[in-house]
Amino acid sequence: MNEPLVLLPGMMCDARLFWPQLMEFGATRAVMFAPVTGASTVGALAAQFLEAAPGRFALLGHEMGGVVALEILRRAPERVTRLALVATSAQPETPQAAADREPQIVAVRAGRLTSLMRDKIGPACLALGPNRGEILNLVVDMAEALGPDCFIAQSRAMQRRPDQQKTLRTARVPTLVLCGAEDVITPVKRQAFLAELVPYAELRVIDGAGHLPTLEQPQATNEALQDWLESPLILR
Repeated sequence: MNEPLVLLPGMMCDARLFWPQLMEFGATRAVMFAPVTGASTVGALAAQFLEAAPGRFALLGHEMGGVVALEILRRAPERVTRLALVATSAQPETPQAAADREPQIVAVRAGRLTSLMRDKIGPACLALGPNRGEILNLVVDMAEALGPDCFIAQSRAMQRRPDQQKTLRTARVPTLVLCGAEDVITPVKRQAFLAELVPYAELRVIDGAGHLPTLEQPQATNEALQDWLESPLILR
């Protein structure tokens, strides 16, 4: 029987980030969406996930969800059957990047979450394409649904995220590193470095996508995920 597939979203995203994947894979296996909300540290988010998760599962994390996925793998490697990281970093936040989050937090506290997402964060996430405007609207809708407090808590968690390079070097599960060819937030070069850390990793670059390949190029993303889900489990 196929192991359950668990999906962890990026910052200020809800289950709609994975709508094409829920539709594609939900017919053949149990698919569980797990929000990365309710805590302001990566460790606390991983702990609350593990309390509610199935015994063993395939784990897919996008961006912040990938950061939490790595902490889950570090804490409970025996429960993760396979790992997919989409637009994720295993390195801690740089001091400059952490400082750059502060003006965003100030703006959100002043009631400017929608304008921040629509004018700065959302457009930076997306490649040019016919569906860009529609996806940008969805990015804004997801952020508005989660709200300012969530943005601040997630920003704090990302500022303090741990270095997980050792976790990846010791991973012993089929691992997919997936990214958009036009991602300027986590560029292909950084994703290739991440894949090189893992003994059993494959790098897949999705053309015509930026930071949100699950929405921007769902068919190509689903094909890569299908190959990952069908790959043989590795003997530990």
